[in-house]
Amino acid sequence: MMFVAARDDDLPRIVSLMNRAYRGAGSSAGWNTEAGYIAGDRTTEALLRTEVAEKPDGSLLKYEDCSGILRACVWLEPLGEGGWYLGSLAIDPDLQNAGLGRSLLAAAEHWIAEKGGARVRMSVVNVREALIAWYLRRGYRSTGETIAFPYGDNRFGTPLRDDLCFVVLEKALTA
Repeated sequence: MMFVAARDDDLPRIVSLMNRAYRGAGSSAGWNTEAGYIAGDRTTEALLRTEVAEKPDGSLLKYEDCSGILRACVWLEPLGEGGWYLGSLAIDPDLQNAGLGRSLLAAAEHWIAEKGGARVRMSVVNVREALIAWYLRRGYRSTGETIAFPYGDNRFGTPLRDDLCFVVLEKALTA
């Protein structure tokens, strides 16, 4: 499986995928949806376009199946000193529980290692216990750090709870 750089004309499809993967409801919900914790869209095309433009060292990558259907995406950004941020990993909810996420996470880590990265960091909403456990089974460890949830900034959705924050996970990559 291979990620390739997303193009500008991919952004509408990536936004749709991210919103279905993160906030899908009913039959479009994946096993790790945020829909019970945060309402509204995960992102918009304008927001994603701005984020990509403001972080020129980052890479928005996509995975398409052999038919050209977008199935996954991920954001990778160098942090310095061998560290990379991995975020917005989204898998088509119709393909979750089939091992695609595991394969694509490994591909993203391999991509980072090829760029000289030594460790990967990510932040996950604290109440997404099943997702955090999934990352822990893949070698990530909690750093003990938390990041405040951006209450009052509804660009990423509207929180439905008042106890949200992000936990920081990290994994050392082996050569």
